[in-house]
Amino acid sequence: MSAPPAILDLDHSVGPLPGEQRIALADWQEAIRFGCALPRMRAFAQVLEQRMPPFREHGTVFMGSGDFHHLSGPLIARCIAAQAHAAQRPLRIVVLDNHPDNMRFPFGVHCGSWVRRVALLPQVAHVHVAGITSGDIGRSHCWENYLAPLRAGKLSYWSVGVDTGWSRWLGLGRAFRGFADENALIAALCAELSANPQPTYLSIDKDAFAPDVVRTNWDQGLLREEHAEAVIAALRGQLAGSDVTGDVSSYRYRTAWKRWLSAGDGQQTEIAPAQLRAWQAGQGVFNQRLLAWLGRG
Repeated sequence: MSAPPAILDLDHSVGPLPGEQRIALADWQEAIRFGCALPRMRAFAQVLEQRMPPFREHGTVFMGSGDFHHLSGPLIARCIAAQAHAAQRPLRIVVLDNHPDNMRFPFGVHCGSWVRRVALLPQVAHVHVAGITSGDIGRSHCWENYLAPLRAGKLSYWSVGVDTGWSRWLGLGRAFRGFADENALIAALCAELSANPQPTYLSIDKDAFAPDVVRTNWDQGLLREEHAEAVIAALRGQLAGSDVTGDVSSYRYRTAWKRWLSAGDGQQTEIAPAQLRAWQAGQGVFNQRLLAWLGRG
């Protein structure tokens, strides 16, 4: 992953990166931030094809706020298309995230629902979502999780501190891996990735990290910097593509339904300017480190 990074500049949250290829997309922010209908996502995917450099000419893609994590879908589709001419090996997806991103969303696709569509693609071998501490996979929210990819053996949740006993009632226990702490989770994940090498796409949402590592506008998990470095090292020689989300920006949705939905998810979208500058400065430093580790991957 030594090619220069690409920045999807939707919300101006990602600071300068070495050799960056910055794609101006602010005109799409309201349309796709948090979520959108499927026709709009397909239209945006076409815009990406027009504005982004060819897949082999860019490295890690930085997408800005975690409100845009559903853009991993079209980015993974580009990766699959780029791999098609090579050995026909299915792609493994590893997602570092505090949330499963496999939640029901009746209006198309959003930043918390995109994993289901990716997991069920025939070109995808398996999706591992690791670092979850959110109650989204707990008993009170079990009905909100899409079950199809879990039942199909195409999706696994790796979590800390969440009671997922309900999964055993439905015969889904193998898809849920709970750990005593984040160190045990990352050790097991790295062992799995090293023992079973295959082409892998890595998606990092920085809300998986503790707030004293980096600040996002979503509820956050427990991971440390060294955990990300360890996962990337375990994937050395396997990375087919990668993206990073979870930068922070202040935004007020123009559409009432997005304001309502994001508030219901406990999202913090409007941030005081001084606080925003401080958080973005910390984000910039962390992005530089992530980019260096990914470059070695």
